[in-house]
Amino acid sequence: MDLIEDYPFTIRHLSDDDGGGFLIEYPDLPGCMSDGDSIEKAITNGRDAIQCWMAAANAAGRKIPKPGSLDQVSGKWVQRVPKSLHQRLTEQAQLEGVSLNTLVVSMIAESLGERTQEKPPTNV
Repeated sequence: MDLIEDYPFTIRHLSDDDGGGFLIEYPDLPGCMSDGDSIEKAITNGRDAIQCWMAAANAAGRKIPKPGSLDQVSGKWVQRVPKSLHQRLTEQAQLEGVSLNTLVVSMIAESLGERTQEKPPTNV
């Protein structure tokens, strides 16, 4: 079986406000998604999305996760922080109307995105 076929995916129906049809997402490949008017078309388009995602990852020198790689981690992480930081994060989450967990996950994801866009220093 082709490696592309091995990546687990989720499909969900899109509301009319979101354009209708179906959205396919590949959890092992962050940001890899596509859509289609039918489930079958979403799957076909999803295969193209995987190929594009992998080409972009290769061009950027990023590692391509193996299919099912997320099954090897729990997604749970407990972190102790100073009380003052906890308070500031809680206040920010309240201001934004989100949970503390959502805020911290978003901040981490944003920071990782910025770090992966930075070019490594070159030795002169």
